Amino acid sequence: MKANERRKAIVNLLLTEKKPIPGGVISEKFSVSRQIIVQDISVLKASGYDILSTHLGYVIQTTPLSERVFKLHHTTEQTEDELSLIVENGGTVVDVFVWHKAYGKIEAPLNIFSPLHVKQFIEAVRSGKSTELMNITGGYHYHTVRADSEEILDKIENALNERGYIAPRI
Repeated sequence: MKANERRKAIVNLLLTEKKPIPGGVISEKFSVSRQIIVQDISVLKASGYDILSTHLGYVIQTTPLSERVFKLHHTTEQTEDELSLIVENGGTVVDVFVWHKAYGKIEAPLNIFSPLHVKQFIEAVRSGKSTELMNITGGYHYHTVRADSEEILDKIENALNERGYIAPRI
């Protein structure tokens, strides 16, 4: 994994977790030394990320990234294309969630930000061991998408809309 990709993954990890993450845990997760993580955190701080180093680990306070929730609808066969459109246009698919009439909101973290992550997710789903969350709501689902700017989110929204994946607002 390249340094920029690792740093993006570190940001996604810190944004996903609600509690501090020790540097040792992060270094193990990415198979690099603790010193590399310290350097990565320094680079991220210099890039505008408000990351605190506490005695319990790292915590992200704020991020310069923009975020938007998209309501989507498509078939299982179109999932790879949908995720690829988001990633190829500069977004990170933070999560997926559905609104179930009996259970309410059901969500799962995804943190898909590269073509490799898209491929791994699709392989996991197509292995037959799991099915996409959207299948319990007839293909309707939501993704929280994070990107470097609102302009990138607009580009992603336009790409999804061109393919017919944006669900109509009712």
